[in-house]
Amino acid sequence: MDLAQIIAQPELEDRLLPYHQTLGFITAMAAAPNVLDPAEWIAYLWGGEESAPFTDGEQLESYLEAVINAWNAARPALFEGSWQWPIECDLSDSEIVTEATKEFCEGLLQGWQLAQDDWQTLMPQDSQDNALLGGVLLSISMLYDPETSLATLSEEGVNGLDQFVEIFNAMPAMLCGLTQRGASLAEAQ
Repeated sequence: MDLAQIIAQPELEDRLLPYHQTLGFITAMAAAPNVLDPAEWIAYLWGGEESAPFTDGEQLESYLEAVINAWNAARPALFEGSWQWPIECDLSDSEIVTEATKEFCEGLLQGWQLAQDDWQTLMPQDSQDNALLGGVLLSISMLYDPETSLATLSEEGVNGLDQFVEIFNAMPAMLCGLTQRGASLAEAQ
């Protein structure tokens, strides 16, 4: 059973982060400059509760294995510069971005909060690297809440719709670049 199938099980409904939000969170953990032990972050995937919401140990084991497999796929892809959006994440004519994209970005932002101290230590406020980090986070935030971003851009006299296409298409390269830069800074310390 893959991660999406495990999360979709009726007895786990509303007890785990949705699939794309989970993938976003795992991607943020894979992008973190210092590898965080899954034991430090896995509970966030079920809302931070102390006890996991699984009915039995086998179900929990399958879930953990699927999460680690997702991390193991994302981390090397980020370092090799080959990471891509999950298939269901895309732009949308009616909603700017798909619901899957919004959920993925939400998970990415939540994961970033967990690794925030590491990022801020390596990329302090006044550094050029901080501008890179800020640009990536701003872009993810815009994709997470495109309606608000579009309204803000419109107030500035900018046709924001074109911006979303550029940001969405640039995100894989931006995320890979940020991951690689963060790891090289962490290594240098």
